[in-house]
Amino acid sequence: MSIEKIPVTIITGFLGAGKTSLIRHLIEAPHGRRLAILVNEFGDVGVDGDILKGCSDENCPEDAIVELTNGCLCCTVADEFVPTISALLARPEPPQHILIETSGLALPKPLLKAFDWPDLRTRITVDGVIAIADAEAVAHGRFAPDLEAVAAQRGADSSVSHDTPLGEVFEDQVACADLVILNKVDLVNAEALAKARDVIQAESPRRIPVVEATEGRVDPRIVLGINAAAETDLDARPSHHEHHDAHDHDDFETIDVTLSALTDVDALIAKVEAAARDHGVLRAKGYVAVAEKPMRLLVQGVGSRVRAQFDRAWMPDEERISRLVVIGEKGFDRAAVARVLQGA
Repeated sequence: MSIEKIPVTIITGFLGAGKTSLIRHLIEAPHGRRLAILVNEFGDVGVDGDILKGCSDENCPEDAIVELTNGCLCCTVADEFVPTISALLARPEPPQHILIETSGLALPKPLLKAFDWPDLRTRITVDGVIAIADAEAVAHGRFAPDLEAVAAQRGADSSVSHDTPLGEVFEDQVACADLVILNKVDLVNAEALAKARDVIQAESPRRIPVVEATEGRVDPRIVLGINAAAETDLDARPSHHEHHDAHDHDDFETIDVTLSALTDVDALIAKVEAAARDHGVLRAKGYVAVAEKPMRLLVQGVGSRVRAQFDRAWMPDEERISRLVVIGEKGFDRAAVARVLQGA
């Protein structure tokens, strides 16, 4: 019997954009969810956690708000992140949803890759990545509302590059996001607000929702329950820093498997399950053409849990190729996996 994964929402954005305000709002209106909060902030060490603990209640008790201050989450997975998550999940009443507030200078994609850690991938899933942006700062090309505070934060955090332009960090945050919250809209006029929206959409590799807010007040139903499983969708979230040495998690290998014409969806699901069970496949994802069906089939496997659903019609000029990207631990038998998936 499969165990339902605990959803995790990653909240990113520059110092001062409104991450903590959003989390406070979610604590106050969790819609029946029992929350836990992980704060990974450098510039205001001890501040964000105290602010959040001040508004804790039975839905998010004070001891469910944890500050992680020993470095970038994805680089301290074994030492801090995994033990913290494991301790939360081992509670008599474990959280029903976990919120992670990242450092304002952290790149979100490396953190997504950390969810492939063996002790995590079967227990938690990234429900969504939320990027919070200051409307005025974005409209004027500063991206962060207080550049001096960001510079101080950068100096206090040895795990981030001091040479990376803020514009590139902003682009990475937006490119990784499932939702952007354009905050502090009460401080700008209509022209500046429209410009900020245009900047965000220009930096996003795909069309994503942009929600306007004041003081981080957003309906929790918009933020929680996105069901993105973002850790299975890394290719759609490009980064300027794909090969940054400090985030080179070289524990996995990937193959691209092309399939022949498909007539039996259930048979394909069984093959993906078998590849995971017998050959250590961690993830499989891709689009498949099904005979006599105008819709393309989206296949996503996380271990032996496989979902398949028709997502949209094939475009007239689109080649109907069936291809799965398959990810396994380093050294997994790629030839055997290909035989299983391509077998009659």
